[in-house]
Amino acid sequence: MPDRFGLTDRERRALARLSPPWKIQKYLDGLVYDGKGEGCRSPRRVLREKRVQCMDGALFAAAALRVQGYPPLILDLEAVQDDDHVLAVFREKGGWGAIARSNYSGLRYREPIFPTLRALVLSYVESYFNLRREKTLRRYGGR
Repeated sequence: MPDRFGLTDRERRALARLSPPWKIQKYLDGLVYDGKGEGCRSPRRVLREKRVQCMDGALFAAAALRVQGYPPLILDLEAVQDDDHVLAVFREKGGWGAIARSNYSGLRYREPIFPTLRALVLSYVESYFNLRREKTLRRYGGR
């Protein structure tokens, strides 16, 4: 019997249907974005409430990837004078990709074409700026 990861059969099936990874992104993009960041939602709450913000999206995507057989990996893009941004990262055919939810589309999905995590992170630099149009991405870290 496959590992249920603490999910109900219905929840597990819902996450499994979001394959390949771009379907996870499509699902997240269709949800209401919680710009106020009213709490961090579990993947279960995201399914129920149909609302998401950055951290919720990364946790949801990592859970969906885990159900689909990928390691559940999270990467934090660290900024100065701006908010951090959290991604769920995955590896396919030797390349790294990412799934994320942001109110700015430039900080979302990346196809798994990047040879290293560093290269993946660098793909976000151009779009990572604050309201004063200052480039703010400085570091990254993950688990």
